[in-house]
Amino acid sequence: MKERYKISDPRVLKAISHPLRVRLLGLLRLDGPATASELGRKVGESSGSTSYHLRELFKFGLIEEDDDRSDGRERRWRARHRYTSWDAGELSDTAEGREAVRIMHLRQGEFVGRVMEEFDLDGWSRDWAEVAGMSDHIVSLPPAGVREFNDRAEELLRDLVAKYAGDPEARQVNAWHGAVPRSQEEES
Repeated sequence: MKERYKISDPRVLKAISHPLRVRLLGLLRLDGPATASELGRKVGESSGSTSYHLRELFKFGLIEEDDDRSDGRERRWRARHRYTSWDAGELSDTAEGREAVRIMHLRQGEFVGRVMEEFDLDGWSRDWAEVAGMSDHIVSLPPAGVREFNDRAEELLRDLVAKYAGDPEARQVNAWHGAVPRSQEEES
């Protein structure tokens, strides 16, 4: 699997920002190869619906058939890339690009909300209870400071993943970082 797929066409970003496509791609990345039927059961959709959206993800190069694990009856799909990225600055040059980025930001927010809504401390150790959750900060930074924050957060995360590789207490963790400027009216 390749590390990153960079989208530069706003039509592609908008096409993959469909709520079900985002979920299907995420499941293929997290849980590995699956059929339309298996994914349909996980997301509460028919295999026909998931099959259609999987073909759309395939059309845009985000997934591929997993011939290694095919059973001959139903296609098994796998993600081609670990991450999807785009340059919001580049895409913001057009109205279509700004709209595509806005829609994808909404999907990202919905995902964070869904994960937090589904998270339940029941069954987790005190250690996990102490570190699970989110915090938010309102700070004053220029674009260069936000860029540095994003870069350093990614670097720190890579370092920590390497440091704790193989730790028996390690689990898959949803880790987020982000920054969005407040509107001029909110600052007043």
